[in-house]
Amino acid sequence: MNIGSHLVQRALRLPPPRTRDLTVTRDLRVPMRDGAVLLADHWRPADTPGLPTVLVRVPYGRAGLLGNSMARPLAERGFQVLIQSTRGTFGSDGPFDPLRREREDGLDTLDWVIAQPWFGESMILFGPSYLGFVQWAVADSLPPQVKAMIPVVTESALTLEFLRPDGFSLETPFGWGVQVAGQERPFAMPRQLLGAKRVQRALHTLPLNKADHAAVGRRYDYLQDILVHDAGSPFWQALDHRDRVADTRVPVSSVGGWYDIFLPGQLRDFRVLQDAGRPARLTVGPWTHTSPGSGALAVTEALGFGLDLAEGREPAGRAPVRLYVMGADTWRDFPSWPPPDHTPRRLHLQPHAALDWRPPADSEPDGYRYDPGDPTPAVGGVRLALGVKGGAVDQAPLESRADVLTYTTAVLDEDVEIVGEVSAEVWFRSSLPYADVFVRLCDVDGKGRSVNVCDGLTGLTGADEVTCAQVKLWPTAYRFRRGHRIRVQVSSGAFPRYNRNPGTGEPRATATALRAADQLVFHDPGRPSAVVLPVRALSPGSAPG
Repeated sequence: MNIGSHLVQRALRLPPPRTRDLTVTRDLRVPMRDGAVLLADHWRPADTPGLPTVLVRVPYGRAGLLGNSMARPLAERGFQVLIQSTRGTFGSDGPFDPLRREREDGLDTLDWVIAQPWFGESMILFGPSYLGFVQWAVADSLPPQVKAMIPVVTESALTLEFLRPDGFSLETPFGWGVQVAGQERPFAMPRQLLGAKRVQRALHTLPLNKADHAAVGRRYDYLQDILVHDAGSPFWQALDHRDRVADTRVPVSSVGGWYDIFLPGQLRDFRVLQDAGRPARLTVGPWTHTSPGSGALAVTEALGFGLDLAEGREPAGRAPVRLYVMGADTWRDFPSWPPPDHTPRRLHLQPHAALDWRPPADSEPDGYRYDPGDPTPAVGGVRLALGVKGGAVDQAPLESRADVLTYTTAVLDEDVEIVGEVSAEVWFRSSLPYADVFVRLCDVDGKGRSVNVCDGLTGLTGADEVTCAQVKLWPTAYRFRRGHRIRVQVSSGAFPRYNRNPGTGEPRATATALRAADQLVFHDPGRPSAVVLPVRALSPGSAPG
């Protein structure tokens, strides 16, 4: 057995294999309606025909780790697996136009699979990220042979959250574009690892529409497109499948992570299914986009939830929503998302860097200077870039900067648990009309170490007038322990996760000038800045007032 597969299966704690004798047929030719041919590999047990099929459609190649970590464990335990390279990648006819052809090609592939002599009677759709997005692209038009979907760390409108006009996420779509631009070159992975620092340097390029040349030595259309077209542009309509979610008829098991780049959209999709009365369940763990834990859980979901449905059985019962509560370090079940019995509570910024459930008294605002020439850096959190650590990390390097304000509670005399949507209302003024407000929620332990829980950013126009910035933070499930303190950071950036605000109002693709700004954060009775937390009462009368 391949050593990579052996390690993966040990980590997953999978049931014992039914067989280890697999047959892999490479480069099957799958015709599309326009005459293009997409290539696929078929994994199946050598001596057991007609098993349920797992369909995986992927732009990153079919060999290596994907086969050993995904196809092999499933094919050894009750499935046959078809891994197909999407249009324009790894031998499939092209070109590769990211995200745009997945509906038509996906529907054609489903029809082809069902017509094959080796196909049994059922199929499930499976995979993370892009591999999950392609499931949503066809979700409202599935043939009856498809019995379940398992989308992992993904959502139905991939990329669009990054392209908000009030908060452009630069690092992730840029880094992904660089990755796929060079993924079929010889020694692609070593090249990417060695070039990671060059890509990070390219994000500082002005104007940004020259950054693709700095990173890959040429123009790359996807990188230009994300700079020019905001999320609401008709340009992206072909890859927005949000309207298909409510019409999904098969059971869906979604797996996500609290520090995943696609979490808000994934929770939105689940809530649509929930509100439409569709059979769906959700699991969210303490993971980033690339954490092994989400992939491990997804494979176990395929072998339980997916295989049960494919073989005509009801899956084992469990609550619709299962969440890992960080800080408490435990899984907890809920009937819905957002969970009931979690009351929004305002935790107010106070003078002297304090944070309290009580409204603030009269006080002068706090100030800091934001310089896009030395932008406030992103430290941990929701990150996806080679060589960059995401998730919960020590915030000391960030909180020592003069352009980051912090507000901290007194030591907690009882646990405070939050589960759900988190937001902030920050009364703010800048010396310039254009500014960003970044808010981060942190947990400070008994030794004074601050780690990030969740965060978010919004951009303002008219920021030179006092305004209330409405900031939507990443959802979370977290318990702040007795003896800890809750902290809120306020700043004007998290670069390069978010593009730096140049302060000029110029288009992000062509901006070249950088203007420093003096920022003010208000906390007084008429301008009560606060973070709004979904607090669970742990005992009668224990919720903060």
